[in-house]
Amino acid sequence: MGWVGVLIAGGLVFILTQLPFFSAQMMFGLLSVIMAILTVITIKLLPDFLTRFIVIVLTRLCYRIKVVNPENIPVKGGAMLVSNHVSWADAVLIAATQQRRVRFMMDRDIYNNKWLHPVFKLMQIIPISATDPPKQIVSSLKQARTALDEGYLVCVFAEGTLTRNGMMRAFKGGFERIVRGSEHPIIPTYIGGAWGCILSYYYGGILKTAPKKFPYPVSIHFGEPMDADSKSDKVKLAVHELSCQYYEELKPARISLGHTFIKVARKHWKKHAISDPTGKRLSYGHALTSAIAIGDEINKLTRQKEKVGLLLPASVAGALCNMAITINDRVVVNLNYTVSPQARAFAIEQCEIKTVISSRTFLEKLGIAGELPDVIFIEDITDRITSPAKAIAYLKARLTPARRLAKARKFSPDDLVTVIFSSGSSGHPKGIMLSHHNIISNIEAVRMVIHLTPDDHQCSLPPFFHSLGYTAALWMPMLSGISAHFVPNPLDGKLVGKGARENRSTILFAPPTFLLSYLRRAEPGDFATLRLAVAGAEKLKQRLADSFEAKFGIRPLEGYGTTELSPVTSLNVPDVTVADICHIGNKPGTIGHPLPGIAVKVVDIETGDILPPGTPGLLMVKGPNLMLGYLNNEEETQKVIRDGWYDTGDIAKLDEEDFITITDRLSRFSKIAGEMVPHGAIEHVLLHALETSEQVVAVTGAPDPKKGEQLIVLYTENAATPEKLHQIISQSDLPNIFKPRKENYIKIDTMPMLGTGKLDILKLRQIAAEKGTSKD
Repeated sequence: MGWVGVLIAGGLVFILTQLPFFSAQMMFGLLSVIMAILTVITIKLLPDFLTRFIVIVLTRLCYRIKVVNPENIPVKGGAMLVSNHVSWADAVLIAATQQRRVRFMMDRDIYNNKWLHPVFKLMQIIPISATDPPKQIVSSLKQARTALDEGYLVCVFAEGTLTRNGMMRAFKGGFERIVRGSEHPIIPTYIGGAWGCILSYYYGGILKTAPKKFPYPVSIHFGEPMDADSKSDKVKLAVHELSCQYYEELKPARISLGHTFIKVARKHWKKHAISDPTGKRLSYGHALTSAIAIGDEINKLTRQKEKVGLLLPASVAGALCNMAITINDRVVVNLNYTVSPQARAFAIEQCEIKTVISSRTFLEKLGIAGELPDVIFIEDITDRITSPAKAIAYLKARLTPARRLAKARKFSPDDLVTVIFSSGSSGHPKGIMLSHHNIISNIEAVRMVIHLTPDDHQCSLPPFFHSLGYTAALWMPMLSGISAHFVPNPLDGKLVGKGARENRSTILFAPPTFLLSYLRRAEPGDFATLRLAVAGAEKLKQRLADSFEAKFGIRPLEGYGTTELSPVTSLNVPDVTVADICHIGNKPGTIGHPLPGIAVKVVDIETGDILPPGTPGLLMVKGPNLMLGYLNNEEETQKVIRDGWYDTGDIAKLDEEDFITITDRLSRFSKIAGEMVPHGAIEHVLLHALETSEQVVAVTGAPDPKKGEQLIVLYTENAATPEKLHQIISQSDLPNIFKPRKENYIKIDTMPMLGTGKLDILKLRQIAAEKGTSKD
């Protein structure tokens, strides 16, 4: 009636203006009355359009919305939008992106809110609840199907409720029933950036804090249309892939690691930053100033664009050298001091390292000075820093623009920041190239689910040559404004316990091997202030977790990652209950849930087909944390990265909620008579029967002329007799093909372990070959 009203009003005004007594003032007054009448009529006849207009205007004022791939929404006809659920604003955020009307399905309790119910009713929201009687649920689903058939867009938040911890919950299958038997496409939808806004549960409830940004930036991503018969697990995977796309969209705005650290240090200038057992304790301002001064000296002693090697333990000196090199836009290579001289020489050669920075005292302890190229000692570097140099460094730290200080004028987020060499647990070490974007996005994802606060203090234990040490122990606290206490020897349980107690540490990342040492040597009260202990790098045995919890009062939660993934991929986190709804964050025996922005899938080893939940297969990972590639090895890079997905080499299964269970590594299988036999399953039976958390047995494979491979059990003196081990396996429920021959139990002096705490799988095979195997 808009144009008709205009024509009628125009004609009426024309007629009245012909009257001699009708003034301009009267004309404007009449127009105002006409507009008021038409507005009232419009509101009466089309109340939902007015409501939608007001909602969209308010939403656009409060949020800065970026819409990605809106062309995937059909111009006309029904379509089902299936989205993640992050905040109370999700519905209006999606509505604000569409010119078409969207009918939303909403939890009935929210729909019945006395303040919002009138608005929801005008918007023709379709209420539904898991507690509804079956007939009422069917009625709601039919309403949604009718809306689709009438040509509406219908949006479903398939998780059924808001996330409480930032991770995506299981998708319920109700939307499958709605579109079943139709031609209506399913549009996967991802809301990115809303976790952390005041209408999410990031702070434990809504409106718990003032807005951090205004307008608040969010992104709405629409995926390619999927068939109406698509299953919920496939749709959820598509939404996860959109979360990866969200992080890619953030990449152009990234600043470098060094640039970020400078900004954080200036913000927290007087706050405690780093410390170690030597008594060194630096504030953020002191750390930044020291890093600048050390970096200036390193630049004088090395050539620009040259990778710089570091051979230093996790310490204040090691942290400052990493900061100094990174701030100067140089590539740092933390060399592994626990590997063989040949492996270390290989890393130096691959990176073309001409200079290694180390400590005179540290090298004397290791006894490896003669095998290194030119060595610059950190003691000599600090001696070279004069008082004027310190003053200049202080002025730079205070006054130089951060971008200029970080030498970020030509910065790209994909620039190489470090090369970390793999442990070589199943082969020769590979140089893994990681970018600024890899490290920062991984830190952001971890922070989203462990909720770092200004009061947190981290006990940083893994060495910096380990990806967990580089990302989580060094850079995560430094980019988050919290303190980090480093311990050069993380296996010294007494020293670690003392540091955690004195620094009131709240967060700890450590491999299970380290935790076992603390269990033996640390005091019960040493970890009293911990709120989160994360175990990674190797399998966390439940017996160890139980013992750790019994002694220290906190249960370590298992995570998973690989160096190629920067490294954290999944985490178990504490369960969270908000508004009487519990979000399960921890499932013992699993490696946790994928971090936000990371997609995982399990595929058939032979065909590559995606497997349904509960079916073991090859674990594939996609996300912003995926490495740039292997150094000087494009062929190997292409083998493990296919269509943006990384082949982890791990055999795993997903449950309905996307919790991952690792069953073994593909390299830890023996193919016997055409069947894949997992070594880990045999080890689990033995260790469980022996009631030990220590790695006193290990299973490997050796060639067999008849069956292709045969199983070998290596055991130490602390395990049991070979007869006892064979008896355990013989009486177990394992299939016969999983049972090693009686003569294939071989005693060894010590179990070969890497510096990261992992089994040295390559060495296991070598030992089995050297000791000899049975012959048929």
